[in-house]
Amino acid sequence: MGSVAPKLRELDASEIKVTRSTTLRDVPLPGSPEELSHSHCSDHMVTVRWTVNNGWETPEVKPFENLSIPPTASCLHYATECFEGMKVYRGYDGKLRLFRPDCNGERLANSAVRTSLPGFRYEELKRLVGKLLQIDGPRWLPKDQPGRFLYIRPTVIGNGTQLGVQTPKEALLFIIAVPWPDPSKKKPEQSSTPQGLKLLASAPETIRAWPGGFGYAKLGANYGPSLAAHGQAQGLGFDQVLWLFGEDRQVTEAGASNFFIVWDNKETGKLELVTAPLDSQLILPGVTRRSVLELARSQLSQSNESLAPLDVVERSLTIGEVEEAWKEGRIVEAFVSGTAYFICPVQLIRNGDVDMNMLEAGVKRAGYAAQIKSWLEAIMYGKEDHEWAYVIEGEVEN
Repeated sequence: MGSVAPKLRELDASEIKVTRSTTLRDVPLPGSPEELSHSHCSDHMVTVRWTVNNGWETPEVKPFENLSIPPTASCLHYATECFEGMKVYRGYDGKLRLFRPDCNGERLANSAVRTSLPGFRYEELKRLVGKLLQIDGPRWLPKDQPGRFLYIRPTVIGNGTQLGVQTPKEALLFIIAVPWPDPSKKKPEQSSTPQGLKLLASAPETIRAWPGGFGYAKLGANYGPSLAAHGQAQGLGFDQVLWLFGEDRQVTEAGASNFFIVWDNKETGKLELVTAPLDSQLILPGVTRRSVLELARSQLSQSNESLAPLDVVERSLTIGEVEEAWKEGRIVEAFVSGTAYFICPVQLIRNGDVDMNMLEAGVKRAGYAAQIKSWLEAIMYGKEDHEWAYVIEGEVEN
């Protein structure tokens, strides 16, 4: 009889081992250089090792420390790396919440498989994050300071010793928490985007993602090659690149954020909220994007107190269509969505030698982005009980 392959262990947050730090790190003040550095991590981190023979080992919460990996690790040579961006929020009721963490967990598991790393039961991710925040939450997001958040970065890397081009035989899942500046708390004169983002349309020879590629997965390989264009855009006074694709110059993403536009449809005259579709796999299926669309479909399809109803449309749109709508005065507003920028209006789009001011034509009818942002904040900070909020119980006071 043939031998039966041993069953690999699943990722299981219930088995987690905790080692408390004896040397606590300074908590940076809001707006301080330490917070603005995006590099001052909290006291602890989560690590989970995986091997091809045994599967996932026992998760650990342990003091924050640098990783030790061999120079031959595949993440350093073959980009076997993926990550997520999440936030944990201190609610006005004193509770800690994650926003739709199962969506992040599912996307991380899918990204891992796309880059030849091990998958896992995605619902375990929120439990691992919860274990970390039970310990670090009280110090880093005090209950007497509601309305603040930490940025959470779960990452999976191939970290085995094999240099050859092959599927990694060892991997590491780790989770860190980082204080993050809140752009909404800046005074207008302190912010580089007091009225919204300035976007520079990408050049035809610069492509972020393509059909059959991996633009839909949150891989480090998506970001490194785009940083040169991002730096050039910033050098010209822009905040992000508006990534275009194909001969017809389809609008895909704005930097690492999903792009939305509210306009009057040229043929029907109906008001629409339009964003790029997921079926071509050119864009990231953003968690905030998904939430914007679901809220718009459920709350904005009928008139409310101040906003006219609109249709929600996921379809390919080109920069030519945007420019035409701008020239004809049909644009109401444009905005981006994502974990880092949250919901942020777009002030200007430059396409070649044409500067399109997104704040002009529809200023009297705008307000959809602000309304959606308000609804989301109410869920994130506990002003509204909602199934999208995952409450972290059992905080351990220091």
